[in-house]
Amino acid sequence: MLYSKIEGEGKPLLILHGYLGMSDNWKTLAGQFVSEGFQTHALDLRNHGRSFHSDEFTYDAMVQDILDYCKENNLEKVSIIGHSMGGKVAMFFATKYPEMVDKLIVADIGPKYYRPHHQDIMAGLNAVDFSQKPDRSQVEEILKQYIPDFGTRQFLMKSLYWVEPGQLGFRFNLPVFNEKIDNIGQVLPENAIFEKPTLFLKGGNSNYIKEEDFELIRHHFPNSEIKTIPNAGHWLHAENPKDFYQESISYLLK
Repeated sequence: MLYSKIEGEGKPLLILHGYLGMSDNWKTLAGQFVSEGFQTHALDLRNHGRSFHSDEFTYDAMVQDILDYCKENNLEKVSIIGHSMGGKVAMFFATKYPEMVDKLIVADIGPKYYRPHHQDIMAGLNAVDFSQKPDRSQVEEILKQYIPDFGTRQFLMKSLYWVEPGQLGFRFNLPVFNEKIDNIGQVLPENAIFEKPTLFLKGGNSNYIKEEDFELIRHHFPNSEIKTIPNAGHWLHAENPKDFYQESISYLLK
C-alpha cells in the first residue's frame, strides 16, 4: 500500500508528486486545501518517498496503486492534483476510472510523449557513492558538479535520509529509474478520454506544455481549461505557490 499523509475532513483530494519527488513537497499547500474543507491525501508513489520499491515501474502499475489506495481508504470519488509524472498518473487514472474522479488538476505536463530529458540529474545522482559514507554537504558538492541550479539540488536533497547512523541514502529507487526512465514519458492512448472538469496549469517559464499541445489536450480532455502560472517554471507549485493555490482552489470550489 502506498504511503500517504492524510489531513483534514471533507471532500477527498489526492495529491500526486512528480518524478523524484515525494509527499513532503506538498506539505504547505496540502494544509491550505484542508482549510477550505478538503481531506488531503498526499501520496508517495511507488519507488518514491516512503512507499515500497518495485522493479515494475509503469503507469499501469501506478494507476493500480491509486485504485488500491482508494479502495483501502473507502474513497469512492476523489478530486486529484498531479504534478509532472504525477499529472500523467492522474490522466491515466481519470481516463480509465472516470466514475471515481470529480475534478482533475494537471500541473505542467501534457498527454503527449516526452523523450528522456533528465540526463544531467541522473548523472549527478549516480555519481554519489554512498559506500564512501558521504555526509549531506559532500553529497551536495557532488550534485553541484552536474546540477548547477540550487532549487533543483534542494528538491533532490529532500529525498536524502539516514539509512542507519553514518549511512545516507536516497529514498527513491534509483536503480529502477536508471533502467525504466523511458516509461516516464509515455503518451496517453488516443482513445483515453475524460469528459469531466479538468484544469491544466502550465508554468509561464516552462516548455512542458506548448501552444501546439492545446489541441491534443482538448482531444483527451474536452471539458478542460488551460491556464498559465506566471513567474514559474516546471516546479510551479514551489516557485509560485500563491498563484498555484489560488487557481487550484478556485477551480475545486466552483
